[in-house]
Amino acid sequence: MGELLDLILPRACGGCGRAGTGWCADCADALSGPPIRIRPRADPGVPCWALAPYAGAPRRAVLAVKEQCRRDLARPLGAGLARGLDHLRDTARPLVLVPAPSRGAAARRRGGDPVVRAADVAASWLPDCRLVRMLRMRPGVRDSVGLGHRDRQHNLHGRIIVSTTCPPDVLFPANAEVVVIDDVLTTGVTMRESVRALTDAHVMVRAALVTCAA
Repeated sequence: MGELLDLILPRACGGCGRAGTGWCADCADALSGPPIRIRPRADPGVPCWALAPYAGAPRRAVLAVKEQCRRDLARPLGAGLARGLDHLRDTARPLVLVPAPSRGAAARRRGGDPVVRAADVAASWLPDCRLVRMLRMRPGVRDSVGLGHRDRQHNLHGRIIVSTTCPPDVLFPANAEVVVIDDVLTTGVTMRESVRALTDAHVMVRAALVTCAA
């Protein structure tokens, strides 16, 4: 089926547009280095890291996932996250990945949540690692595109909450390293509210890792 689809809709690299492959080796190199420490304007209270700046192939890949529903890019983006997490983690401790939430309307438009897909791929590549989806956005959150820092704060304040009814000690081993995952970090408001919601649920977050930092 994949070969047939390629004949009808020839593949192009999600990072550079090169024909014949969904993700080329040159673009993969842009996500292969060690994570970069970032300090967003809205401090989440935990160390924040990014695989790359929001430019070039990483930026185009993130936009392709969101705007063109390129589900195939979950694998290379997830592999990049796995490599970054491998640099950061304490391998003696279990690792738990918590995806930052997306608006329900946006996830439905994209055929699912791309952050969850990439984080799921990352978790599958790493030993003693699991994905836990426990954050959601309350109704009424607007699209953050075009919003300034103050408007983003107002838009998200108190609107990211823990959705699971399972006790955190069932989901998280006592010595687990918990890392919040997202695709892009701009002002840090989404990450700060995600960490706040987890902390309120007595989940101690060790770090945040995103694909790109704007």
